[in-house]
Amino acid sequence: MKYHYLFGPVPSRRLGLSLGVDLVPHKTCTLNCVYCECGKTTNLTTAREEYVPVGDVTAELDHYLASEPDLDYITFSGSGEPTLHSGLGTVIDYLKDNYPDYKVCLLTNGTLFTDTALRKEVLRADLIIPSLDAACSEAFNQVNRPDEELNCDEIIEGLVSLRHEYKGLMIIEVLIIPGINDTSEELKSLKETLEKIKPDLIQIGTLDRPGTEEWVEAAPEEKLREIADYLGSAELIGTFKPEHKTSSIRDLQNNRILNTLRRRPCTVSDLQQALSLRPAEVQKYLNLLQSRGLIETEKKERGTFFKIKVTAQPTEEN
Repeated sequence: MKYHYLFGPVPSRRLGLSLGVDLVPHKTCTLNCVYCECGKTTNLTTAREEYVPVGDVTAELDHYLASEPDLDYITFSGSGEPTLHSGLGTVIDYLKDNYPDYKVCLLTNGTLFTDTALRKEVLRADLIIPSLDAACSEAFNQVNRPDEELNCDEIIEGLVSLRHEYKGLMIIEVLIIPGINDTSEELKSLKETLEKIKPDLIQIGTLDRPGTEEWVEAAPEEKLREIADYLGSAELIGTFKPEHKTSSIRDLQNNRILNTLRRRPCTVSDLQQALSLRPAEVQKYLNLLQSRGLIETEKKERGTFFKIKVTAQPTEEN
């Protein structure tokens, strides 16, 4: 069966072996973040709709889960904002009612939790990871470039309300863009906001692959550690490692990608078509290969191309 809405499972630094569920068309989002690995948002919206048929999604889940695969999480993520799908709660309930042994995770930009109905829909998820890159409107607008209907203060209040109502694990993810959301003033505001939300954990990260805008740079690890210490109860995303059981699948896909790139440089779209993988899935493996120094990027007119790094030497792990 060819899956249209499921991808993976992919090895995740934080979630182990994760089966992805993509509920919205490519780059349908409430934000147009400068660092997004999937490129510019083409449908900037706050409208919750049934972007893909719920019945088709649950049918794919039934087919995939019939073999009782060994997964750490079933994760709502992909190349857009999953909370935009009006049937998100229906799919979560379907999983919890029919496949209770699997943990459900929601990766979200956290912008729509002002909606009381949405907050109720996600209460059965085992883990929710909203992002919050800035607590001040100016930095929020610079980094996340939101739909005009969104308001930074209201988004924060929505996250506070979610934390009060949600009994599962909540992790707030903060991505640092040097010179924008890492100033003393911004970090002070962010700390006060996070203390108000009271997540179980804060994860700090920075750009580790080509972003939407070329000017975006990664923050030094030393700076990230300073920020993590300042915010308290914070960890660096880069310290998370995939579970051991993900290695065979990870290495198989890594080798497929490396063999393709040895023939010619490719974009994410090229690899997606050549290997029958989804964009978010391809990007996960490219991130791992980049972190090992095996591949590098080159910006061209058609987009960002990935190619074998000339100095890279194969290792046993690959």
